[in-house]
Amino acid sequence: MDILGRKSSAKRGFLDDQFLIAMPGMKDERFARSVIYICAHSEEGAMGLIINQVQQMLFPDLLVQLGILDEQQAIRLPANARDLVIRHGGPVDRSRGFVLHSDDYMVESSMPVSEEICLTATVDILRAISAGTGPQHALMALGYSGWGAGQLEHEIAENGWLTCPANIDLLFDPDIDRKYDRILASIGVNPAHLSIDAGHA
Repeated sequence: MDILGRKSSAKRGFLDDQFLIAMPGMKDERFARSVIYICAHSEEGAMGLIINQVQQMLFPDLLVQLGILDEQQAIRLPANARDLVIRHGGPVDRSRGFVLHSDDYMVESSMPVSEEICLTATVDILRAISAGTGPQHALMALGYSGWGAGQLEHEIAENGWLTCPANIDLLFDPDIDRKYDRILASIGVNPAHLSIDAGHA
């Protein structure tokens, strides 16, 4: 997670603001058919959030659990907050929450990922969303996906992942079930034609 702290002063990594799309031969079942949005990438590693795996917990329940609202207040949440789906961001630190969001909301702890997208990992943004004063687009995740130095590059070279520039509409689109296929289709790839074998010259 140190990579996030250093991101603000470091230049952007070449995988920042990219989608990682799991290939059919993905050996780690936790990432099968997953799409990960890369928030930070450098020589020291990478950090991202799975955007197409859903948690059982609902956003109002999380607000009550964190003591931000009581149960009566949670019932009266604005529709966009009440319906906010919580994603399973990855296997690391599952008790920690992250919000990917449009850049129309910024607090001191917000970290720009791209020109349009920021990451905030403090409760300020949860309060703002619950009050109807949060960002226009938001994606909430518990946990994250992380790689050590060179690990992700190795996995990509071994045909574990396909990468493409992130599309903001597909990132925040509520159609989570079809996100994997739709992101592949957006770059002209038919999932049935993906090979599980790494291509070595």
